[in-house]
Amino acid sequence: MASHGKTEYGTAQGNDYGEHEHTYGMFVTLVKWGVIINAVIMFLMFWFLT
Repeated sequence: MASHGKTEYGTAQGNDYGEHEHTYGMFVTLVKWGVIINAVIMFLMFWFLT
């Protein structure tokens, strides 16, 4: 197998876990509202286009 060099993880110091939780919470909220809005649009299309 090939010999690999030392793994480098970047230059950031520490772990910003609070920001990670905030971003994940925003993602979950946006997905939730996206699903709800799409369900409403589908219902309205069913109601008015049939």
